[in-house]
Amino acid sequence: MEIGDRIQVALDKKEVCRYMGYGAGHKVSARISFLVDAQIESAYELIEPAYSCVVRDIEGVDGRRVFVRDSVVFDSQVIAELLGQCHEVAAFLATIGGRLEKRVRAFAKEGRVLEATILDAAGSEAAEKVAGALEDRIGEIACAQGLGISMRYSPGYCDWDIAQQRELFRAMNGESVGIHLTDGLLMVPRKSISGIIGIGPFNGELKDCSPCQTCDKLNCLSRR
Repeated sequence: MEIGDRIQVALDKKEVCRYMGYGAGHKVSARISFLVDAQIESAYELIEPAYSCVVRDIEGVDGRRVFVRDSVVFDSQVIAELLGQCHEVAAFLATIGGRLEKRVRAFAKEGRVLEATILDAAGSEAAEKVAGALEDRIGEIACAQGLGISMRYSPGYCDWDIAQQRELFRAMNGESVGIHLTDGLLMVPRKSISGIIGIGPFNGELKDCSPCQTCDKLNCLSRR
């Protein structure tokens, strides 16, 4: 599966405000709205969208363990139930690079905390947009082959332990687009997203398979 298209990012102002903590019912003041617009423009100049995606065959599922080609093992009941319906899994890394967070640190050092907060939120939205665009592209390619895809999942979601980040990076076989995993399991650059997408029969069930339907954590920011 070749996924070579350059990703274009269009930032959503409402989502940037949400990352700042504004709920759906909160009105943003004219001053904050102006600053958000300004930092979104700055973000466009700073982000460097990049991604890598490796598609591997699923060799089998045993309980909560998923065995993937080249001795990669994912350990999660949720992931096992998801990938049990799939033939392949796409492991991916997506990032906006490190320039934006460098500017955020500079703002903070200068005491420009509000600008730093807004630009950081714009960076979070940009990283999410890169991962979302990659997900859409994988879906298009799978559909052309008569297949469907699942939602994307990242280590730390549901019962998928964040320590499995190491296994996901191992699945990438060195295709890291400059993303480094620290001993503490943090990704550098910080505005990066890792995850998997299941690929299987096009029956409408994969995309609708969401553990959120049975989870009682109603205040989870990742709830879908």
